[in-house]
Amino acid sequence: MPIPARRMALTALSALAVTTLFTAPAGATVFNQGISVHRDAYVAKDGSVTLSGSYHCEQASPTGAMQIKATVEHGGGRLSIGAEQPVCDGTERRWVATAPGRWVNVHPGRAVVTVELQEVQLSGLMPRSVATVAQDRQDVEVRKH
Repeated sequence: MPIPARRMALTALSALAVTTLFTAPAGATVFNQGISVHRDAYVAKDGSVTLSGSYHCEQASPTGAMQIKATVEHGGGRLSIGAEQPVCDGTERRWVATAPGRWVNVHPGRAVVTVELQEVQLSGLMPRSVATVAQDRQDVEVRKH
């Protein structure tokens, strides 16, 4: 029994789509990424805020770099802070992000912190895209330090 041409074309197209969907390109992000926020944050006398947590990641794609971004929401305000450059070798490590007090209006009390492990795809020296590969959001207690 012959197979109709339309069904054959649809089968070939479906096979191609599945192959494309499940075959990662050479520069794809690996999936062994994780990040978390510690439940305590600290505010110093000068107003600077320190957030921390832990992360683990594998090496970014050859055309990318990894970064950590933490955001604290407190008293109706929102502040994003960059952390140090992550080391992506699969090891669980600590991250710390500190914002100088002169731009911060965070006081002791409850706050919400969101932290993201991001992969930045580069085109030459310029960022082409930023993808969040791991994220955590926690209620934290901001304490005097």
